[in-house]
Amino acid sequence: MSSIPRDMAAPTPPLRQPWSAGWRGPLFAAALVLLSALPGLIFLPPLDRDESRFAQATAQMLETGDFVNIRYQSEPRDKKPVAIHWLQAASVSALSSVEHRQIWAYRIPSLLGAMLAAAACAWGAAAFFGARGGLYAGLVMGAGLLLSSEAFIAKTDAVLCGAVTLSMAALGRIYLAAGEDRPPGFLDKLMFWSGLALSVLDKGPIGPMVAGLALASLAVFDRRARWIGRLGWAWGLLLVLAVVGPWAIAITVATDGAFWTGAVGGDLAPKLAGGHETHGAPPGLHLLLAPLLTFPATALLPVALVTGWLRRSEPGVRFALAWLIPGWIVFEIMPTKLIHYTLPLYGALAWLAAAALTAPATAAWTRWTRGAGAALALLASLALAITAVALGSRYGAPGSGWVWIVAGLGIAAGLAAAVFMLRPGAWRAAGAALGLGVAAHMALTGGLAPALSKLWVSRNAAALLMAKNLDPRNGVTEGPVAVVGYGEPSLVFLLGTETELDNPSDGADALSDGEPVLVERRQDLAFRQALQAEGARAALVGETAGFDYTTGKPVDLLLYRSDTPPSPPAGPDRPKT
Repeated sequence: MSSIPRDMAAPTPPLRQPWSAGWRGPLFAAALVLLSALPGLIFLPPLDRDESRFAQATAQMLETGDFVNIRYQSEPRDKKPVAIHWLQAASVSALSSVEHRQIWAYRIPSLLGAMLAAAACAWGAAAFFGARGGLYAGLVMGAGLLLSSEAFIAKTDAVLCGAVTLSMAALGRIYLAAGEDRPPGFLDKLMFWSGLALSVLDKGPIGPMVAGLALASLAVFDRRARWIGRLGWAWGLLLVLAVVGPWAIAITVATDGAFWTGAVGGDLAPKLAGGHETHGAPPGLHLLLAPLLTFPATALLPVALVTGWLRRSEPGVRFALAWLIPGWIVFEIMPTKLIHYTLPLYGALAWLAAAALTAPATAAWTRWTRGAGAALALLASLALAITAVALGSRYGAPGSGWVWIVAGLGIAAGLAAAVFMLRPGAWRAAGAALGLGVAAHMALTGGLAPALSKLWVSRNAAALLMAKNLDPRNGVTEGPVAVVGYGEPSLVFLLGTETELDNPSDGADALSDGEPVLVERRQDLAFRQALQAEGARAALVGETAGFDYTTGKPVDLLLYRSDTPPSPPAGPDRPKT
């Protein structure tokens, strides 16, 4: 390896071994995720559309006692396997109740999945890079903007990341044992297959795809594959079958196979064939977004990637590359792209960062990688600050102190990261960048975002119904609520499964029956015409306006109650109608 100037060498971090040894690295990494995600988990209203669809389907499982079929109101939701719904149902049953519709209880499994991802990342990296390297990998993973955001969203992706990272960390330890010519530990093999089983029950083929591509890549570049046969295939596959099989059989029988037609033909195949549900994007999108989604560890990306190339012969680095590159290429090639698709691969990036940080002096730490890392950190922090200001200005909190808190913390984190990259030995700056970056995320998700009143149309509509004493759940008015022209799942989740998503004519019928009706202004004229045709009268009792971020359109909901005088009671001279 070529020598480099002393001032360009990466200094050995002054972290004492006891603070990172054993269970401490995984524990600190998991705790960092908990700290970063908790404000968003508690304070953010239900999100559209995936989170609220998942939560509503889970609520219906609890209401009906049917834990096999996945339904959103009356429609089958044949898209993903069942693990997330079972985990959410357990969380809600233990910590809340389905009647309360508290979204935080549905988010707990995602938080635990993200904590598992960070802990498993540290556990696996420690086998290759030592306890200190394991701690750094876990902190880089746990502080990342993408993982700490998915940690408070009640859907499949944080649990998937936890399962895949656990599986790959265990596979890495098995790979290391093979390279050292010793038998793999049973616990490592058990963790590999357990993570794989959970990933399949949570989101189908993603986990096996990531592991399979890594195994194939290692077999090709190492020119040896005998160790792959020592993974415990016989009992491992039986374990996966035992976890996934009972529900797979039950859902096949319950739907006459329609679930698999919907999941494969209606969800997976369109994503492979084109930009499904308007989420198409050209190759390179995931790479372009990585500097922002890994913030505040953005500054480490150039040196981590160069470390991967220069030290590719080392077992830990080679395994990280096999984990990262093939899967990333697949996700870039796929026409459908969502920013969280590559999250199961972020553990590999964290391993490469750990490899770079624990090296006392390598050719990866050059003026170019240091300067590029500093520039990326500053750009990412500037993007975060601009986003905070734009959100506050456009969606209801222009004078909020949270705008400037988020922007200030974000920029300060970027500056600290740049100092660390440009001044060898500035490890306090690295710690400051990590802490400030996490604080910026907490302020964004727990302070600024909940204050953006225009974005939370469903929350505001539910509050309006309660304020006007028209929420059917208080027992005063007839139910359910009918909604005309606005059908976001968050409103269904907040108001209950029986919420009616109607056309203007059906909305008029509902109001005639005494139900409160929410009407989007664009449908108001048709609704009033339907009322007139029925001879019914309505009283406008409230209004809430906002912005539907899933459609990119403004929303103005009008709340009506019936103003038709009640019919006189039936008597001997008046027949009952």
